[in-house]
Amino acid sequence: MDEAIALCNSGDLVDAGPAVPFDVNYAGQTCRAFAIRYQGAVHAYLNRCTHVAMELDWQPNRFFDDTGRWLLCGTHGAVYQPDTGQCAGGPCRGGLVKIQLSERDGVVHWHTAYNVKPVEF
Repeated sequence: MDEAIALCNSGDLVDAGPAVPFDVNYAGQTCRAFAIRYQGAVHAYLNRCTHVAMELDWQPNRFFDDTGRWLLCGTHGAVYQPDTGQCAGGPCRGGLVKIQLSERDGVVHWHTAYNVKPVEF
């Protein structure tokens, strides 16, 4: 069952700027995820490099390289396309796990899917 959960205000995400972090349940584990804005659209992914399951951000909530064109793994140097999460270079296998977002009335929502659920405390 898909559920839309308010994540943040639209203004909290600026193009190629800092991400908004959130927690999800993925494959039975609590994992960090992040939402970004790229070329006007919002995107979200698990914060997990496909090379080695480590968090990507090179500083807290910072995922974009200096050009603002790529998501960069701060540990391994793997590069991902911000709009698809697909590997674009470096030591990565496949793409990032995408989390469905939508934006309406000034609010960004994330949508639960069969493999990514809200963390219940």
